Amino acid sequence: MQLLFDFLPVIAFFIAYKFADIFVATLVIIVATVLQVAIHWLRTRRVNPMHLVSAGLVLVFGGLTLAIRDAAFIMWKPTIVNWLFAAAFLASRWRWFGGQPLVQRLMSTSGTPLGLSPLQWRRLNAMWVAFFLVIGAANIAVFRYFDEATWVNFKLFGMLGLTLVFVVAQGFWIAAQARHDGTAAG
Repeated sequence: MQLLFDFLPVIAFFIAYKFADIFVATLVIIVATVLQVAIHWLRTRRVNPMHLVSAGLVLVFGGLTLAIRDAAFIMWKPTIVNWLFAAAFLASRWRWFGGQPLVQRLMSTSGTPLGLSPLQWRRLNAMWVAFFLVIGAANIAVFRYFDEATWVNFKLFGMLGLTLVFVVAQGFWIAAQARHDGTAAG
């Protein structure tokens, strides 16, 4: 359910694009992202850092898109968001940035202990770094080499699909690690 909530601004962008154009869709994603942050705050009384980063970049790049009337700015936003996330996940392994892999901190807030070793957490974190780098590069390739409509479709279906595949694969990897550790311990 959280993944769907995270993708709601993108879905709103996609729908607006289908009925209007990239500029209307950009205005819609700006509004939807601000609403997403507000709704999350109203529900939890805290701001999700990932939503806040995304909202800030949507406001900057979406604002530039609307002010200059150049869609390239909004097309760069997914790459920059994903590469910032990759940098945050990468930096999280060092003591000055928390000393614990960011993926471990995020997953430990769910309340479900996974029982991964420190090495496994670092590997899982590295997988997220690689995922964010690859999806950011894929965004550049799609907006550089394909038309605008293809990029809009990729932004929703491609990125959401790749994220879902990655999350499911990550789930299998975690299960295999737990199974391997259980076998080794028993």
